[in-house]
Amino acid sequence: MPQFRFTYLLCSAVLAAFLAASAAQAHHGWAWATDEEFEITGVIQSVRLGNPHGEVTISVDSEEWVVEVGQPWRNDRVGLSKEMLIQGREITVHGHRSAKEGERLVKAERVVIDGKDYDLYPDRTS
Repeated sequence: MPQFRFTYLLCSAVLAAFLAASAAQAHHGWAWATDEEFEITGVIQSVRLGNPHGEVTISVDSEEWVVEVGQPWRNDRVGLSKEMLIQGREITVHGHRSAKEGERLVKAERVVIDGKDYDLYPDRTS
């Protein structure tokens, strides 16, 4: 009986780990976004930086879009700071939009603020 219990617990733990990894992969990474390059310019409304990635909400033609910027280390590496992402500032985002119809969500590869490029993913073409 103890071996059956151990096997049951082990299988449950493996299944839980697999499901958690699948759920995380469904959003994080690039699988949720289109392959097509996308560019959008708007005015920053709000900012939330941190893990697993930062989010900048911008206003574009009276619609709000959420832009995923990099993880804290990625933003720091390219010099994209909280002080640059202030409410009211214009930002241009190059990246990939959500593949989900009607969802106003963009994963940024590169952002432009005051004419300066911040290339979050230099290994990707944007």
